[in-house]
Amino acid sequence: MRDFLTERAKQLKPSGIRKYFDIVETLPDAISLGVGEPDFVTPWDIRSAGIRSLQKGYTSYTGNRGLPELRELISRYLAERFGADYAPEHIIVTVGASEGIDLALRTTCEAGDEVLVPDPAYVSYAPIVSLCGGVPVPVRCSAENGFILTPEAIAAAASPRTKALILAYPNNPTGGVMTREQLQAIVPVIEKYDLLVVSDEIYAELTYGGAHCSFASLPGMKERTVLLSGFSKAFAMTGWRIGYACAPAALDAAMLKVHQYTMLCAPRIAQHAAVAALSGGFADGFSSVAQMRAEYDRRRRFLVGAFNDMGLTCFEPRGAFYAFPCVAATGLTGEQFAERLLREEQVAVVPGNAFGACGGAHVRCSYATGMDELREAVARIARFVEKLRKNS
Repeated sequence: MRDFLTERAKQLKPSGIRKYFDIVETLPDAISLGVGEPDFVTPWDIRSAGIRSLQKGYTSYTGNRGLPELRELISRYLAERFGADYAPEHIIVTVGASEGIDLALRTTCEAGDEVLVPDPAYVSYAPIVSLCGGVPVPVRCSAENGFILTPEAIAAAASPRTKALILAYPNNPTGGVMTREQLQAIVPVIEKYDLLVVSDEIYAELTYGGAHCSFASLPGMKERTVLLSGFSKAFAMTGWRIGYACAPAALDAAMLKVHQYTMLCAPRIAQHAAVAALSGGFADGFSSVAQMRAEYDRRRRFLVGAFNDMGLTCFEPRGAFYAFPCVAATGLTGEQFAERLLREEQVAVVPGNAFGACGGAHVRCSYATGMDELREAVARIARFVEKLRKNS
């Protein structure tokens, strides 16, 4: 029998995150700081909206774009919270923000096209570019400059073959954010190379010390931006798989066609729940989001302080819910550190090289876990680091 697999499928590497989750499931006393999802349960008003939709028999397909009521709320939400102006008819409700990434790249990326990807960044970007036949090109980011994209770094990575830039801020895994001034600074190089910007803003609500700036809100940038976001992080709705994509008219139409053939529509129950998330948020000033953000901020300060106290230099994250300490002082790579920590202390973290070569000396630690577990995890990590010092 012949080999049915494509070369792209063969060359695709397994996620560097999932490997550790599989091991954790076999260790009853393990503490996982590897999960990239809120530890909060979806608020009851949102869950009850999903339940009511089932009770009323709302189990059919919706239109391809999604429920009109939901798209109207998303339009208002983006305008009022982030200054991004999108009409409901140019919004596609997707199966999570992840589908939006796939739609944006599948409709714009052809064989040989280069796509600039921040390094380090979310594990899915580069593989999706490759699956579309494109070439992911890393753009180096470092703790010294806050893990942001600079005009110089973009220019150094760009070429005449470069078609798009993935903008991923607030950033997973680093927690880096880009201010309006920093985003404005990269506009000239984006215009020089005539780049499409795929802006993944899934952590927009989770910033500390300053509000998120949407790239699409900058003058003249909406026309070359695909804005992606969703409900997973800020509304604790990861399992509902509900997101949205906003794009210029021609690109929006192309993305909708792919969505029609591959997904048809996002789950109707999740769409009704998302309506409740936004309508309830407008009614109470998004108080549940604010409460979650405040709790994450408390954990963030604790975890970053603990890493620095134990001699693991840790950049202060200003967004998302991850710390990204450097473990070079232990003499181990991030991958070695993560493997030994899991084996010897049963604490799961994710090696930084899962997010790109620039993360090789780091590990990603999620603080989307309760403070009691976080304190115990820190105690185990400190014990592990001290043991490494004594044996060095």
